[in-house]
Amino acid sequence: LTDIGTEELAHLEMVATIVHQLTRNLSMEEIEKSGFANYYVDHTVGVWPQAASGFPFTAAQFQVTGDPITDLMEDMAAEQKARTTYDNILRLIKEPDVCEPIKFLRMREVVHFQRFGEALRIVQDRLDSRNFYAFNPAFDTGECGD
Repeated sequence: LTDIGTEELAHLEMVATIVHQLTRNLSMEEIEKSGFANYYVDHTVGVWPQAASGFPFTAAQFQVTGDPITDLMEDMAAEQKARTTYDNILRLIKEPDVCEPIKFLRMREVVHFQRFGEALRIVQDRLDSRNFYAFNPAFDTGECGD
């Protein structure tokens, strides 16, 4: 599963490259007409990872509990949210040079969702193993108050 994290960083790079290619030669008039002016004031045409709403990307968006079921469900939800974002982009964009890489990224999110689902199934299949998931042996003894 660690290769998925590496691939997600590559997705970020691909999206950033698309944004850079679309904005690098904009005129001031195009910047103003496109609603890009507020972004331009802060970042010129440099790529600054942020949501469409303007909120900057932060590592605080990553969630982890140390609980394998909770964390895998969180991972699966993140993949579905990314897929939905790509679906929404595809509804807005008609340029084939943008659509094709976005379709590829969307497809990869589906594959990631499936891989996390397979990992979740493995964890769930082992729930009846001795001491597995009854408590976290790294922190708990299984006794109340311990």
